[in-house]
Amino acid sequence: MHLWFLIALLLGLSSLAYYLARKRSYEVVGGRQGAPKLHSLPSYYGFHAALWSALPALLVLGIWIIGQDSIVTRLVIADLPEEMRALPASELGLVVNNIKKLSTGNIVSGAVTPEIQAAADHYSSLRNISRAAMAVVVLAAGIIGGGLAWKTVSPKMRARNRVEGIVMSLLVISSTIAIFTTIGIVLSVLFESIRFFNMVSIWEFLFGLEWSPQISLRADQVGSSGSFGAVPLFAGTMLISFVAMLVAVPIGLMSAIYLSEYANRRFRSAAKPVLEVLAGIPTVVYGFFAALTVAPFVRDVGTSIGLDVSSESALAAGLVMGIMIIPFVSSLSDDVINAVPQSMRDGSFALGATHSETVRRVIIPAALPGIVGGVLLAVSRAIGETMIVVMAAGLSANLTANPLDSVTTVTVQIVTLLVGDQEFDSPKTLAAFALGLLLFVVTLVLNVIALHVVRKYREQYE
Repeated sequence: MHLWFLIALLLGLSSLAYYLARKRSYEVVGGRQGAPKLHSLPSYYGFHAALWSALPALLVLGIWIIGQDSIVTRLVIADLPEEMRALPASELGLVVNNIKKLSTGNIVSGAVTPEIQAAADHYSSLRNISRAAMAVVVLAAGIIGGGLAWKTVSPKMRARNRVEGIVMSLLVISSTIAIFTTIGIVLSVLFESIRFFNMVSIWEFLFGLEWSPQISLRADQVGSSGSFGAVPLFAGTMLISFVAMLVAVPIGLMSAIYLSEYANRRFRSAAKPVLEVLAGIPTVVYGFFAALTVAPFVRDVGTSIGLDVSSESALAAGLVMGIMIIPFVSSLSDDVINAVPQSMRDGSFALGATHSETVRRVIIPAALPGIVGGVLLAVSRAIGETMIVVMAAGLSANLTANPLDSVTTVTVQIVTLLVGDQEFDSPKTLAAFALGLLLFVVTLVLNVIALHVVRKYREQYE
């Protein structure tokens, strides 16, 4: 049975449990006229049964999916000939991988022996048996859970309290998972960064002016010095982000002011969705636009006025990145401006101020904390962008403040270092984790500053 079909059956079973429990809540008090005798609303009895039908079944489903492959693989290995089971762990892993590929009809490496073919057939048979058993057990868990909840329906049953308790538990579990996931990500990056700093000086990494992560394999190799100075990467990141903010902040802020204060309702209802369409365009599309249209245009314009413009420049990447961030700044600023109470506008008009004076002296100062916070969040978004930089700014780690030169960013180098088969005992690969840790710290600081600005300077209006 397909997994999605099984989940759909569980949803149907939960819906049925909801209907039957809600119906029974009326029956135990003699019909709808007796509903006031119930402790909770009839819908809570239905939700209680639906949750008890779905949650145990989903828990069993998750545990089964996690452990299924491991158990089936062990059973297949146990059925292999003795000479195969005696192979080293790495070679045995390749054999098992070929068995799994063969069972799904994929291409395998090496010749398919009768033993491997038999093991693949055995693997497929066990997978089918496991899926059938999983469907039976999961559906049985859903039926039993829903049936027990249906049986407990009574006028004195505190269904609302139980439902709220279950929902609260789910929220706590979700929050805990999110927190521990974040901690796990940070710790994994931190541990690998510590390994890198044991090989490369942290002083060289933070203040070095040359980035060349290639490590020499032979003494006669040239250009493999292994320089790990991160300053050119962060300089390129800040340069592109600065250009992007020069485009996004004025246009986004002005468009937000116009749409919220000057545009009529009909124009606003049409223009705002069109502007926010930019936020839904994939970054790879922006990258193509930057590489095929903006970068050649910038180069041609620069050449026509006598400037030496690189075919891949920070200016081209920054312009396109700024266009991508415009709806981000515009939407946040528009929401903040609209949140300013109408009474402040009316008070300003009553004192004789014009519309433009009201916008400049009342609305913008009142909304400034939210606008500043939105801009800082937009900066964080620009710093973390990768695809546009790869396609429009290049991969050259140049330490320059000229936007017409080719530069690279931290995120691009992280992707470059981790692409392909890598050994995680080399400074070249571990440098990606050190860059990730430093980028995490920078974006965290920007987000903390944004939250501090919003909280400290937010004014409460009645």
